Amino acid sequence: MIAINELQLAKELIKFPTVTPVDAGIMKFLEKKLKKLGFKTKILEFKEKDNKPVKNLYAKLGNKGPNFCYAGHLDVVPAGNLKDWTVNPFKPQVKKGHLIGRGANDMKSSIAAFVSAVSNFNGNKRKFTGSISLLITGDEEGVAINGTKKVVEYLKKKNEKIDFCLVGEPTNPNKLGEMIKIGRRGSMTGRLSVIGVQGHVAYPQRANNPSTALVQILKELKEIKFDKGTKDFQPTNLEITKINIDNTADNVIPGLANASFNIRFNNKHSSKSIKNKINKIIKKISNKNKSKYKIKYSVSGEAFLTKPNSTTYMIRDIIKKVTKIKPKLSTTGGTSDARFIRKIAPCLEFGLVGKTMHKVDEAVSLSDLKKLTLIYSNILKNYFK
Repeated sequence: MIAINELQLAKELIKFPTVTPVDAGIMKFLEKKLKKLGFKTKILEFKEKDNKPVKNLYAKLGNKGPNFCYAGHLDVVPAGNLKDWTVNPFKPQVKKGHLIGRGANDMKSSIAAFVSAVSNFNGNKRKFTGSISLLITGDEEGVAINGTKKVVEYLKKKNEKIDFCLVGEPTNPNKLGEMIKIGRRGSMTGRLSVIGVQGHVAYPQRANNPSTALVQILKELKEIKFDKGTKDFQPTNLEITKINIDNTADNVIPGLANASFNIRFNNKHSSKSIKNKINKIIKKISNKNKSKYKIKYSVSGEAFLTKPNSTTYMIRDIIKKVTKIKPKLSTTGGTSDARFIRKIAPCLEFGLVGKTMHKVDEAVSLSDLKKLTLIYSNILKNYFK
């Protein structure tokens, strides 16, 4: 059994310029590493019209007993202006106790920590009853159509059971050990077009200004009090994200007005129930203003909560022992691939400190990386006792 050093593997993974959904050979590279650890592997490439193909990896060590799965992504966001970085984002360097490079935080280092943890756990050909799997995607930072969502569908068809899943997203706001994510709010975007009648501003009676209805609609949407939150979730919140009237003249009443809004909702609602509420408001105000409208919704995920169980508390206790911090069980933040995995398995999220993710000079503390590897190793030891 080979031993894998988490820092070395993190450096190797960061060198691949895997700006979503580019693979750059990284899945084959990781597959080779996992095969040496005894994993059976399968690279899964999915395609869909109007979207670029994405390579994913599912790997499994052992066959019998409970399956503990680790999930993560190897794609990264663009580096931005390279001149703003102190290092080449795809030629990682260690500076002042931190590894710097794109993906160092979100989330190549976390994957490296887990692979290292498996090599530590399975050293000396340890016999254990159960299986360890990795579900790795190349499509988390993008549209998430050909990534984890499709892998989950594939696993369901193959009757592949996952008993518990740990997603390695950077969950901690400031210090390693602060936060475990046990659920996420739902997310839905609405794109609204109000259609009026164009005309001269001096003759408003001959026109129908769509901005009048649009402003009234947005005001009423913003004033909705969906709920007061729950024990586990923040209150549901709607934010206006875009208002656009494409009009180059100041003496013309426009014929079209557009707006977008995003709603982050808790598990008191579904996307369907929220759509119904919003549609009634839009219809009422549009009718009052004698305007036509079009509304399109895109749902990136429903709200979900993984009810804490013995595995959740075991993981929390291990994190506390290693970091000396008792982590909060939280549902804050944006969406993650846990929204797909939770359909087939209970899951939680725990990884690094997220302060530098998506930023210039994205970095991970070497001390945190070492502690995370120890946490992941101890989780495996306790899960397969």
